[in-house]
Amino acid sequence: MSEKGQAVIPKSIREELEIKPKTKLLVYGKGDTIIMKKLQLPDLKKEWENIFKLMDKKELKLSNAEIQKEI
Repeated sequence: MSEKGQAVIPKSIREELEIKPKTKLLVYGKGDTIIMKKLQLPDLKKEWENIFKLMDKKELKLSNAEIQKEI
C-alpha cells in the first residue's frame, strides 16, 4: 500500500482480466477482506440494435413521438 492509499494489481492479473488505465473497478470491503470487481458497462449502441431487431421480429412499431415521450 502506498502513502497515497494506492494498491498494485500484479501485471499477470491485469493482463488476464484486461485491466488497463482508466478501467473502472468496484471495491467492496468487509472485515479484513477487500474485493475488487471490474466494472463492465454495456455497449449502448449494441443494446439498442438488439431491441430494435426484437421489435422488428415481433412487428412492433413505435412512432417518433412515442420514442421521444419515453426518453
